[in-house]
Amino acid sequence: MKLTDQANRFSDKYINLAEPRLGANAIFATDDFFADRQRMLKAAPAEFIPGKFDDNGKWMDGWESRRKRVAGYDYCIVRLGKPGVIKGVDIDTSHFCGNHPPAASIDACYCTEGDPDEQTSWSEVLSSVDLEQDSHHLHDILAEEVYSHIRLNIYPDGGIARLRVYGLPSTNWASIDESQVIDLLALEYGGLAIACSDQAFGSTILNLNMPGRGINMGDGWETKRRREPGNEWVIMKLGHVGLLSAIEIDTAHYKGNYPDRISVQAIFVGDVNTQSIISESDSWPLVMPEQKLQMDEIRRFEKELTARKPVSHIRVNNIPDGGISRIRAFGTIVRES
Repeated sequence: MKLTDQANRFSDKYINLAEPRLGANAIFATDDFFADRQRMLKAAPAEFIPGKFDDNGKWMDGWESRRKRVAGYDYCIVRLGKPGVIKGVDIDTSHFCGNHPPAASIDACYCTEGDPDEQTSWSEVLSSVDLEQDSHHLHDILAEEVYSHIRLNIYPDGGIARLRVYGLPSTNWASIDESQVIDLLALEYGGLAIACSDQAFGSTILNLNMPGRGINMGDGWETKRRREPGNEWVIMKLGHVGLLSAIEIDTAHYKGNYPDRISVQAIFVGDVNTQSIISESDSWPLVMPEQKLQMDEIRRFEKELTARKPVSHIRVNNIPDGGISRIRAFGTIVRES
């Protein structure tokens, strides 16, 4: 299956728990002679660079073990960026042609602290599935348990370009007081950008609630130059229903291409599909009228907010177009009755 990392049925509902910027780490592999295991978790789509070689052979953008000459199979253990319930995986063999594994499976475990050892009990969450060369392989995970680590088994050896582990981060919401102000969009709380009007450049809406500031202009969301009336927009789902108290817009690294203005709409909706949310979002209540932005800076808006009701989603209007590095939505949680 050919698709971009964003164009799949998991990424508009769940976060990638194997995201390095969330703290995920490939902590062990039986073998990564040809390509380092950490590359498999990289946020950017895998690339192929013709003519690039290193001391061990052709450089590949992923994890690749050597040809196995003994019985058994190779595997890689990944510590998830945050423990969570796994809903789906994408085992991506992009650019691995003839050196991809014929099959793979996934086990998972939960460690209260530290990493798994020889006494750790693993559960199979994805039984062996066939893999094709140069393809994405999307599979649902039906387990409801919270896991902290996964083990990707490849049969018997070969290369995996990217591994995405989509799910819901485990958050002890009972421990968060209703008076405590948090970033309701934070990735670690399950905040998620689910749709936008345009993301023509290499940057993506999935960067918008990553931890920290953007490292360059590619680590954000940037639209093409709009040549018709109107504006661009992005819709983001809060990790928990809440009352907004402040919005922060960071235009780090965007200088001649930041939005001139932004406005914010918000609403509380239940469990509805993404297409319904998109089609109705232009009529959501306005909770912050148009505000000017500046290049390469963080702007915090508090008194400009008019929101007084619990909300679950926000729509940030990018007027008329341009690039935003990060969006933060500070507020307090509202427990659903």
